[in-house]
Amino acid sequence: MRVVVQRVSEAGVKVDGKTVGEIGKGFMLLVGIDENDEKTDADWLVQKILNLRVFGDQDDKLNLSVMDISGEILCISQFTLIADYKKGNRPSFIKAAKPDKAIPLFDYFKEEIAKSGLKTASGIFGADMKVSLINDGPVTIVMDSVTKA
Repeated sequence: MRVVVQRVSEAGVKVDGKTVGEIGKGFMLLVGIDENDEKTDADWLVQKILNLRVFGDQDDKLNLSVMDISGEILCISQFTLIADYKKGNRPSFIKAAKPDKAIPLFDYFKEEIAKSGLKTASGIFGADMKVSLINDGPVTIVMDSVTKA
């Protein structure tokens, strides 16, 4: 799994002109699922994301996690994160998980995030989504479960 973690002041997602998810201060997560990903990949990323210390403390040092600040999380499925762009100019998405695998794993990922007790919202898997955000910092980190220790 590959997740782009963006620290935001606010973020939202619309489908067909209607807001389907929105958050205040916290993380917007763009989530790509590879054909080889399993629940263990999601579990590892959820723990890393919830404990990632990128929010400022009283001294403005990046010492606080989204849990520490009672932040909010918006999850957006994005198969294009799994693109293979090395050959030619048209990216290949052949390694992205097919919906029959990706949807349950994305739902599992969202459920595990929600178990934190933080407000959690999401887009609609496979929909044409319009995502907006105010990136705070900006702070953007790319995480990949393949690199886990």
